[in-house]
Amino acid sequence: MTYTSAEPADLDRARAKYRAERDKRLDPSRREILDLTGRGELVEDPFTEVAPREPLHDTVDALVVGGGFGGLLAAAHLREAGVDRVRIVEKAGDVGGVWYWNRYPGAMCDVESYVYFPMLEELGYIPRHRYAYGPEILAYAQKVATRFELYEHALFHTSVTGLSWDAAGGRWSVRTDRDDAFEARYVVVAHGSFTSLKLPAIEGIDTFEGRLFHTSRWDYDYTGGGPGDPLDKLGDKSVGVIGTGATAVQIVAPLAASAKQLSVFQRTPSTVGVRDNRETDQEWAKTLEPGWQKRRRDNFTFVTNGEKITEDLVRDGWTVFYHAMLSSEGYDDLSPEELAEQRELTDLRHMENIRARIDAVVRDPATAEALKPYYRYQCKRPCFHDEYLPAFNRPNVQLVDTQGQGVQRITAKGVVVDGVEYSLDCLVLATGFDQDSSYVDRIGFDVTGLDGVTLSQKWKHGPETFQGVMTSGFPNFFFLPPNYTQGTAAVNFVHTLEETVRHVAFLVGEFERLGVVADVTQRAEGAYVQSVVAGSGLALLGGGSFLKDCTPGRWNNEGDPEGRPRKNVNYPGTSTAYFSMLEEWRRRGDLADLNLTPRPAPAAAPGPADDTRRAR
Repeated sequence: MTYTSAEPADLDRARAKYRAERDKRLDPSRREILDLTGRGELVEDPFTEVAPREPLHDTVDALVVGGGFGGLLAAAHLREAGVDRVRIVEKAGDVGGVWYWNRYPGAMCDVESYVYFPMLEELGYIPRHRYAYGPEILAYAQKVATRFELYEHALFHTSVTGLSWDAAGGRWSVRTDRDDAFEARYVVVAHGSFTSLKLPAIEGIDTFEGRLFHTSRWDYDYTGGGPGDPLDKLGDKSVGVIGTGATAVQIVAPLAASAKQLSVFQRTPSTVGVRDNRETDQEWAKTLEPGWQKRRRDNFTFVTNGEKITEDLVRDGWTVFYHAMLSSEGYDDLSPEELAEQRELTDLRHMENIRARIDAVVRDPATAEALKPYYRYQCKRPCFHDEYLPAFNRPNVQLVDTQGQGVQRITAKGVVVDGVEYSLDCLVLATGFDQDSSYVDRIGFDVTGLDGVTLSQKWKHGPETFQGVMTSGFPNFFFLPPNYTQGTAAVNFVHTLEETVRHVAFLVGEFERLGVVADVTQRAEGAYVQSVVAGSGLALLGGGSFLKDCTPGRWNNEGDPEGRPRKNVNYPGTSTAYFSMLEEWRRRGDLADLNLTPRPAPAAAPGPADDTRRAR
């Protein structure tokens, strides 16, 4: 990558501009989101009809809550660890998680598919594009479920409403919204970070008389077309999009090509780099040797974590920047202050490239200027797309820049910004997902552990975990931690899921081998919580001060990262350090941080497997 020129003297000007843009966006009310209780029309499944079925009253070996890649990987690894009857409970109509729900036009992965898709070698599969489109990713998730026979016991269009630990039986009692009442020895909650819809609490949102929906509940009956087809019912419609984040960057071009008029309402522009997607070179695929995916996936994570490498196997927009930013040649001899300045300069040069690309692509100078992001590159998740910026050259597309203030209000006929009403037939909310509510609120049910203590009570002031996957007082209970829940985070979310699931499966395999029920000791949990709170999960970026200086958004609690509970943090350092910590703990093999008690003998034989057939 060739960077534009930027010298230390330019940093003061950039800092001042970034600070001014940040300050005008500070608004604590932006954390408020619409209460979706009783709002079935906004959250119901538009893709699969709910099939009637009788409630189940049986016993399984393990319950996995969630059928996205996290849940699928958990269930698959549990099967490989010798746990036979694994039941996935999923509120959607099939597996796929984020890729089941997000079927909006243009949906695609922003991480290279050869490292994003899990278990490619195990399933003998090569993605069709370097950056896969949504329909292929969903089909692949279904392929994983089929390969590991996970449909057999799965329950779809079903939500867990409560879990209670039965100490006498050594099992979890499970209740659902379809009157199921069954038991499971183990529970793994794989809720994911992109599940709970985030709809802004904008004044008047309930009064809009046109069609309104969130991008993860796309209404193809209204728009026509499909994920890869023209939206052929929008030719006489005026459409508005609220949001300019990762999802909006993907939907704007398809909407621009179909709608009579498209208005994009922007609070903060995203960085939009070159995507340069292409079909997989089959000749290249034939050269891949055993172990290729692990090497490539690990290499991608090493680069984006700032590890020293001799070769960048992926070499895309992610890795080229992160290598230059975090581990460029010549950094070893710099003082901490010099290193921080050099990294900030690299960031500035990259952002100048981003802004220069906008000038080169967008013909209207005012629109181009409004689309320019003024903040440090990692303040928001970077975007990559080749059709988003050119869409603003179309005569039927207008960017409504709210100058950082957001939409003022919604009326029966449209959207108001700075006193001007924009008339709309359809309003699409590309507003992302809730990652700030409490963990229990996001997963949608409470968990009652030992002595009647609930998870919501224990985590009232933030999560308390051991290794980000267990919590004391809740035996045989695991969770795949979303961001800021004392686990880890990385550019490639699926890699973190795979490593965490491997750890959980190891634990369950050991408990099965020993015939025990396991709980975390309070001592081990306390020491772990103290270590993550004392550390910094953003060490490479400069710790909490980096987030505080960022443009307001979900990553920094609308400009107030310190307003989050102090326990809402990641493991200190990189995801590589987290993975190594888990691996070293497994290598010790003594399970010393756990209380192990003999598993109670079952009172009765488990229910027959044929009573746990797939319900879709």
